[in-house]
Amino acid sequence: MAGPNILHADLDAFYASAEQLLHPELRGKPIAVGGGVVLAASYDARAFGVRSGMAGSRARALCPNLKFVTGSFSRYQELADEVFTICEDFTPAIERISIDEAFLDVGGSEHLFGPAAVIADRIRSRVRTEVGLPVSVGVASTKFLAKIASQVAKPDGLVVVPPGEELEFLHPLPVGLMWGVGAVTGERLAEMGIHTIGGLAATPDDTLRRMLGRAAGSHLHRLSRNLDPRPVRHLPRAKSVGSQSAFGRKVPTPELVESVTRSLADRIGRRLRAKNNAGRTITVRVRRGDMSSVTRSRTYPHPIAATEAIVRIARALVADALADGPSEISLIAISISNLTAGTALQLELPLGDDSVERPGSDRGRRAWDLDRSVDAVRERYGNKSVRPASLLDERGVPDEFRELAERE
Repeated sequence: MAGPNILHADLDAFYASAEQLLHPELRGKPIAVGGGVVLAASYDARAFGVRSGMAGSRARALCPNLKFVTGSFSRYQELADEVFTICEDFTPAIERISIDEAFLDVGGSEHLFGPAAVIADRIRSRVRTEVGLPVSVGVASTKFLAKIASQVAKPDGLVVVPPGEELEFLHPLPVGLMWGVGAVTGERLAEMGIHTIGGLAATPDDTLRRMLGRAAGSHLHRLSRNLDPRPVRHLPRAKSVGSQSAFGRKVPTPELVESVTRSLADRIGRRLRAKNNAGRTITVRVRRGDMSSVTRSRTYPHPIAATEAIVRIARALVADALADGPSEISLIAISISNLTAGTALQLELPLGDDSVERPGSDRGRRAWDLDRSVDAVRERYGNKSVRPASLLDERGVPDEFRELAERE
């Protein structure tokens, strides 16, 4: 019997954990994001009974030492994106359902990275090392059960539900863990004497439909028996193409910046050209050693897809981001937006700027031709068949997976 291949990754107490990451002085202390209402509470605060959605006055009464922070939601989005970019190194089949959680289907990746449980463990390790956040992962045969497993795994854990043991794992759990069982539905079920998922499964479908409504009753009854045929719906990013490299805290030497920038540009350029796309806006983000980030972008009149053009522009933007001289950096990210599909190369008369950033110039045309030739060789012989000399020692995910991800 094939093993489970659906993962549910859920960042633990995300907003609060992000604040403690960004502000180390808050680590180990009870904190809450919000003010009048608790939007998120750290596990240190939860130990006192503080919960999301609780009034701030009630939270303070439960935990007199509770510290409220206003939060930085743009930073939260950046950190969450870093986490799920790591997940993209293992599968392109990712369905994000909120800022801090997503489903992954790794069935097509196991021949590259090992069983789903191994993939889940590697994701957790990389998220902890490269981003600094705890993430709980559930592994199961269905989306419903994977989400339940990730809840059981919290905080900062991994739970795998083996095939054939799904109902044995599921039925003793409290019914409140189920999708669709909120406070009102939970009270109705309790009035019926239903407290566990197994109790729900043992209740006739007709009874549940009468008590909870036709659709809700049938839906919960099916889930209680782990009948969930929904696939992981991969929603490809259509607005931009990007990639990032997290490498721990390092001094931003010219050699490091050049190597990382060229590697990312090489990857992005090939993905753009594979779909016959180009973009006018190039954005870079540099994360400093203190976890703060600097973003720089530039928009051009002509859509760009040539690797060398992306390298030159990104290199200049990174230099601008490093102008204040941080002693260490831990991540460089590049993205291209304002995409244009089906781009044709419009040649220019040799009267103006002959730069690679102008696709129609003589130099730009030669860069385009070179990229197309390299792409053709790589398509036939693999990514490593032709590489810039500066990237010969680069280590990354296998060629086969990159090709799979780029075709999605």
